[in-house]
Amino acid sequence: MMMKTGDEEVLIPDDRAFSRFKHECEAEAGWTVTHNKSNICVWIQLLEEDKSLHKIKCRMTCKDIPAETMYDVLHDIEYRRKWDANVIETFDIGKLTVNADVGYYSWKCPKPLKNRDVITLRSWLPMGNDYIIMNYSVKHSKYPPKKDLVRAVSIQTGYLIQRTGPSSCTLTYLAQVDPKGSLPKWVVNKSSQLLAPKAMKRISKACARYPEWKQKHSPGFKPWLFPEQNPLSSIPMSELSIQHAESLENIDESALSESRDERAEHSDEDNANN
Repeated sequence: MMMKTGDEEVLIPDDRAFSRFKHECEAEAGWTVTHNKSNICVWIQLLEEDKSLHKIKCRMTCKDIPAETMYDVLHDIEYRRKWDANVIETFDIGKLTVNADVGYYSWKCPKPLKNRDVITLRSWLPMGNDYIIMNYSVKHSKYPPKKDLVRAVSIQTGYLIQRTGPSSCTLTYLAQVDPKGSLPKWVVNKSSQLLAPKAMKRISKACARYPEWKQKHSPGFKPWLFPEQNPLSSIPMSELSIQHAESLENIDESALSESRDERAEHSDEDNANN
């Protein structure tokens, strides 16, 4: 994925960018395993000592989920509102090409941290037996940062879905996000050891329920496969600019402790899952 510095213009990723993303998803050098249990493995790469800027990679092997179903679930914004427990609000802003659009996503952070949101340019590409969906942050004048949320920056985030059989696949999630602000170490640890595996399990459950749900909710409507169905209006690239992390407000949450409610909630869930 291209790094964005200075006054570099907003670019729609080309085939080389997708290939680089796939290569990074598959690379192992420089990554540290933080979780490896049953069918889910998580790695982390700290980019700056004592800073919250880091990369996280999570891989899940799915024996009974077709790659096509996984791809549909990760694309379907209506279904995401149903299964993604972290989502506060998500909507599409406009389309750029047949395989690129701009969207808004806000999510709940572990208490007592402030919740975050992002505006991203998202692009996707089927590549043989693989599917890739990836995004990076952009600015749009009609969607400035909100008072009650911290505007985070996606430097590079995405999914690689690899078909391993007619009804099986591997999902790799790779994220480099600047959460804007100094986060306490427990957040990074919790993200890699608890929240990422939990999110992967949630995606797996969502995939199992998707075919039945989709049958009742516009079964033929899949604009990510059939661009002519896309109801979004086109937005000119000139309305977008690169979202640089430095231009956003930094907040210091490094001294915050995890709330008792959060700890109790997760220990209850852990006990339920054991």
